[in-house]
Amino acid sequence: MQEQLGTAPHTDVDPFSAEYILNPYSHHDALRQAPVVRIEKYDVLAVGRFEQVQQVLADYNTFISGAGVGLSNLKAEKPWRTPSLLLETDPPNHTKNRAIISRALSPASLRSLRERFEAKADDLVTKCIALGEFDAIPNLAEMFPMRAFADAVGVPQEGRHHLVAYGNMVFNTMGPRNEMFEDAMRNAEEVITWITNACRRETLTKDGLGAQIYTAADDGTITEAEAGLIVRSFLSAGIDTTTNAIASALVCFADHPEQWDKVREKPDLVRAAFEEVLRFESPFQTFFRTTSRPVEIAGMPIPANQKILLSIGAANRDPARWERPDEFDITRRTTGHVGFGAGIHGCVGQMIARLEVEVLFKALAKHVRAIELCGVPKRQVHNTLRGIEKLPLRLHS
Repeated sequence: MQEQLGTAPHTDVDPFSAEYILNPYSHHDALRQAPVVRIEKYDVLAVGRFEQVQQVLADYNTFISGAGVGLSNLKAEKPWRTPSLLLETDPPNHTKNRAIISRALSPASLRSLRERFEAKADDLVTKCIALGEFDAIPNLAEMFPMRAFADAVGVPQEGRHHLVAYGNMVFNTMGPRNEMFEDAMRNAEEVITWITNACRRETLTKDGLGAQIYTAADDGTITEAEAGLIVRSFLSAGIDTTTNAIASALVCFADHPEQWDKVREKPDLVRAAFEEVLRFESPFQTFFRTTSRPVEIAGMPIPANQKILLSIGAANRDPARWERPDEFDITRRTTGHVGFGAGIHGCVGQMIARLEVEVLFKALAKHVRAIELCGVPKRQVHNTLRGIEKLPLRLHS
C-alpha cells in the first residue's frame, strides 16, 4: 500500500490476537508499511519503524505517558489501580519520582548488589545443572529475579509468587479487555492485597532498596503513600520483564550454540549478548503514548488526545536500522535499540536488570558448556510481553 501524506494506511493486523502474539515477526512488515498506520480493530494509530518509534519516545512533552501506556486513556477512563508514579506520569512529577529511584540505585548500591547476586547466581546454576532436564521458567528464569531482585528491594519471602501475578496483571491490562486481560485479573484482590502490604515501610527490610525509597518521605520530597506506590511500581517492572529476557536468552543460546561458545570463550561478551537479546526478542512488544497536542509524524497530521501504539518488536527488527535484523548475532552493535524503551521513560529498573542478567549468564558461562532444549518451548500468550510459559532445558557442564 502506498504511503500518503495526511492519510495513514489501514491494517487488519491485531497485535493483541493469539496469532500475532505467538509469531509477531510475520506481521511486522504490515506495521512498517508506512511511518504511521491505523489499526482498524481498535481505531488507533501505530508506529513500527525505528525512526518513528524513536521520535515518539524522545518527545515526551507531545507523546505523553500520563494518559496511560496501555490502550485505555486514563484521563477519560477510571483505571483498575492507581496509575504508576513512574510509568504513567509526566514531568515534573515523573522527574521527581525517577530521581528517587536513581538515588536508590547509586553506583555504590549496585556494587554491593553485584556481590550478593554473584553468590546467588552461582548457587542457582549449580542446582539447575544437577536437575538434569528441568523447566527453566520456574527453576531459573523466574527463580533468579525472585531471589536477587526481590531480596534487593526487601519484600517478604512469603507470598513472593504474587510478584509474578502482579506483573502479569499490570502488563496484560495494557491491552484490550480480552481473555488475557480477564485471566490476569481473576485473583486480583488477593494479589493486590499482598502487594500493597509488601510495599509498606514496616513490611520491608530495613536495608533494602524499598527502605531507601521511604527516605524521600522522611525528608518531605514525597508522602508516605507515594513512597509505597513508587516501591510498587519498581516491583512491577522488576520481575516479569527480567524473567522473559532471561528465558529468551536461554532459547537464543540453545538455538545458536556458536554464539554461546563465543560467550564461554570471552565472558565479558555477556553484556553485548544481552543487548542483542533485547533487540532480537524484545520483552516488551508494544506500549502506548497519547498526543498532548496536534502534531505531525513523517508529514501526517495527528490530532491531540490520540492513542499511538509503539511496536517495539517491529522497530528492533527494522531492516532500515539493522543489517540482517532477523539474525541473532551477539557481536553486532546494538546501540540505540529500544528494548527497554528510551528517553526519560526508559525502563526504570534497566540497570538492575542488566546487572542480574550479566551475573547470571557469567555464572552459566563458568559452569555450562552447552544449553540444550529438551522440547519445544511453550510461548506465553500475553497482551504486552514476549514470554515463555514452559521451557524444557538441560544444562551440560
